[in-house]
Formats: sequence, structure tokens, C-alpha cells
Amino acid sequence: MKLRRRTFLRLAAGAAALPALSRIALAESYPTRPVRIVVPVPPGGALDIIARLMGQWLSEHLGQPFVIENRPGAATNIGIEAVVRAPADGYTLLLIPGSVTVNATLYEKLNFNFIRDIVPIAMISSLPLVMEVNLSVPARTVPEFIAYAKANPGKISMASSGNGTPQHVCGELFKMMTGVDMVHVPYHGGAPALTDLMGGQVQVYFSPLPESIATIQAGQVRALAVTTAKRSEALPDVPTVGESVTGFEASTWQGIGAPKNTPAEIVAELNKEINAALADLKIKERLANLGSMPMPMPASEFQSFIVAETEKWGKVIRAANIRAE
Repeated sequence: MKLRRRTFLRLAAGAAALPALSRIALAESYPTRPVRIVVPVPPGGALDIIARLMGQWLSEHLGQPFVIENRPGAATNIGIEAVVRAPADGYTLLLIPGSVTVNATLYEKLNFNFIRDIVPIAMISSLPLVMEVNLSVPARTVPEFIAYAKANPGKISMASSGNGTPQHVCGELFKMMTGVDMVHVPYHGGAPALTDLMGGQVQVYFSPLPESIATIQAGQVRALAVTTAKRSEALPDVPTVGESVTGFEASTWQGIGAPKNTPAEIVAELNKEINAALADLKIKERLANLGSMPMPMPASEFQSFIVAETEKWGKVIRAANIRAE
């Protein structure tokens, strides 16, 4: 028997609504089992602390454990590749380090393409680097330092924690934008770089804020500027580099991502919860203690940010001819 037209249209409309209903049900039911957050660095550092902070919030608000799994190695590439190859079901997430935007150009033979293979979910926070100098350097401001460096070309040593690290590429960006000539001195880690800065073996270092705030406050090094677009609440009297060098901005940052093709409804649910965390006063206070600034944004904006940062640092790496160690 033929269906009457009105009955047919009603059934057809119901069928069309099924995908939308299933997506809503997926978002409402997620998660139904523990979720792991892969952190591509060892335990104990700022990235690990931030991952555990977010994991605790998500566990409390989504009703399932969010378990931290540290997978360090190969400048974070081992942990990232593990997530790239994981099922795209929302149960394997990645703590994204800002270094991914450098590594995309620095490493020529990665087994993944970050922009293609990872879907950004939410940015968490941004952390400034501090442009700081040995106390023997006569400059007290960024313009004074630029003038001093130009008067002593090739005689200023710039420390970093290794080739291609945020400290290194930040310093190279400064050189490019100001036209100063400084000699790059790579160290194996930030601690020996900071030690030699205090000792006068090197003259300038772009250091992550948590790494050096104690030495700044103790007067053992002189902070000239922070590298973020806005001043840091932890050092409110220290200007930004951009106040003297128009357009300069550099930071380390953290976010959450997942394998490509992770359902959009799960991405939206996690983005909503993480942004809610970043509005919570206790979470904001914990981040501030790490020197970090909350950076809530839609997932699409986070994606655009990663693309722009990858292009920006790719230009710096190619211009400075930086090679991975």
C-alpha cells in the first residue's frame, strides 16, 4: 500500500533529524569511560602541572577520570605521534605544547603533519618569556639594549636552552626585527643558561617566566621586557618588548587537542568545559602562580592561531637557518 504524502514527509523529516539527535546524544553521554591526556614532556614541569590541573577539572565536571600519561622524547614528537595514531573517539587527548609550531619546520622528516593530523580543542594559557640581561650590561630598557648591541656588533652572547627552543627562536625574532648582531650560545636546558647569564658568560637570555622570576626578584639578573603582547601580572612594572619594537610578540603556550576526525560534538563539549575552567577564580589563581595567563577561545580560533604561529616561526627558522640538534 502506498504511503500517503503527509505520512511520507513526516517520516522523511524524522529520518533527517536522526543524525542531529545522535550527535546530541553523543555529546550528552560523553565520556562513558576514562579519558587519557598524553603529555609529551616528563612529569613535574609547567606543562605537566597544567595538564593535571585541567585533567582534575574535567574529571570533576564530566564524571569520568581524565588520566595523565607522560610520553616524553624527541622534542615532544613521540607523545604527539602516539595521539595522531590513536582512535579518534575522544578518549585520547593531547596536551599541546607551543613548540609544535616550531617543530613543524625544524624537523624535516616527522611522521605526522600536526595541522593536518590533530584537531585543536581549546587553548589553555600563554606564558611570557622575559628578556633579561646580566647586571654588567649597561642597558636598562629595550631601546638602550638595542643601541648597546649595535655599538658592539657580534660581541653580545645570547643564551638559549638549545637549538630551536622557544628561547632560541624568540631571540632570533628579536635579532631580525631590530637588526642587532648577537652570537647564539645554546645550552642543554634553561638552568645552565640562567647560571651563565648570572655569571656573565653570556649577556642576554629570553627565559620562560617561571624559570627565572626568583632570580629577577632577587636582583641577580635585570629584566628588560616580557615578550607577550600584554604585560605580565607577575611582573607588572616590566614593559613588553612590543612597546619598543612594534609588532614583536612571542610566548610559550599550552592547549588540548585530539586525533583528526574526533567527533565535532565531543570537541565542542570539551571546549566548553575547558573555557569554563579558565573562567574559574581558583584555576586562574593556579595559572597565575605558574606565570600563565588564561586564553579561552573557540576551537576554530585556536586552529587559526596554530596555523598563524606555524607560519610565523617557519619564517624565522628558515631565515636564521636553524637546525635541530
